[in-house]
Amino acid sequence: MKPISNIDRRSIVKSIASALGLFGFDASNIAFSQSSSPIRIGGTLALTGPLSATGLVHKLVSDIAIEDLNKRGGLLGRKVEYILKDDQSKPDITRTLYEQLITNDKVDLIIGPYATQGILSAMGVAERYNKVLVHHTFGIPSKAKYDKQFPTWALGPTPEKTVPNTAFDAVATLSKPPKTVAIVTTKFPSVYFLSTGAREVAKDKGLKEVLYLEWDFGNRDFGPIAARLKDAAPDVVWVGDIGAEGNQLLEACKKIDYTPPLHIHTFPSPGLMAQAPETQGALAMSLFEEHTPYTKNKGADFFIKAFHEKAKAANLPYQEVEVQAACSYAAWQLIEAAVTATKSLDDEVLAKWIKANKVDTMVGKLRFDGPSNYGDDLMHIKQLQKGEWKMVYPKAFAAPGATIQTI
Repeated sequence: MKPISNIDRRSIVKSIASALGLFGFDASNIAFSQSSSPIRIGGTLALTGPLSATGLVHKLVSDIAIEDLNKRGGLLGRKVEYILKDDQSKPDITRTLYEQLITNDKVDLIIGPYATQGILSAMGVAERYNKVLVHHTFGIPSKAKYDKQFPTWALGPTPEKTVPNTAFDAVATLSKPPKTVAIVTTKFPSVYFLSTGAREVAKDKGLKEVLYLEWDFGNRDFGPIAARLKDAAPDVVWVGDIGAEGNQLLEACKKIDYTPPLHIHTFPSPGLMAQAPETQGALAMSLFEEHTPYTKNKGADFFIKAFHEKAKAANLPYQEVEVQAACSYAAWQLIEAAVTATKSLDDEVLAKWIKANKVDTMVGKLRFDGPSNYGDDLMHIKQLQKGEWKMVYPKAFAAPGATIQTI
């Protein structure tokens, strides 16, 4: 019998793959089976604990990203596996788990967890092992000292100045701009950092501070804070919150028949806030909302459709794409762009490429050549109107016909 040549073998495999495709089989699985082992990307998320409401959004996004990558042939022709661990919203556990991912699980690449405290813990581990860390929700750029960390949370190198400036400029456009401000904040590091910056910015803009209060992260008793807000009667309230804290504060205000006329939030859980009637009119920071011009950004059409399907199946309280989901997906886009462009998994090679290039993502074109590897502050202001988040400032990025509304 005549031996089968290498060319004949390739022809036979190609013919079989084509035939299977006619019957609905995914020929990419055959390609994966012929290639080397999967590329393993490791990370943690707050799947339990006080940050879990938002952490679960990031989990859903990672599922979408990995499924899409593998449908398109993976990375470098290899299947991608996401090794995910629950950090329970605790930085010390996050640190331990990233050690495990690198040393025990021997992942090829790592991606950051949700929220600044956890990312800072992961960053320390990444630096120890000289690993690239792409992350999506870090809020204190000046603390990002490691040269191989790269953020998709595009708030610029000095958000303590630029973010409050944007927020207070937004409310200054009202026909009756506010003259007094109350600043209340959690001590969660990144939020506290922005809130202390907001005090200085408010002063520079001529806003009279009538109240300043802090609470410990994890606090559940917001009654005393609500009472102090009602007594102070500010024109605008800066709420330094993360996760469910903003909801809890506004619920406490409702119990004493008080509604702040304007309230600006830092990092609320978008779904929880969208569902409660007492939160309507809330203003918050954002890099993406599900309307033009953002829907023209790279990957937006695909991701919005996929997110709707996943969010509905998961019964998420808010099933629209907003800043948390978009920045999370942008992190996966950055990893794919770097690996594809360099055809490498080497951390030195990837870091050098990311530092030198602008990358198109869901939240816009990102660059990483500024202080602490931060680029431009792309943060804008959104408002919760009739149960939907809509960008309202600056005008060029506002939803069609949307303007800031007072309560």
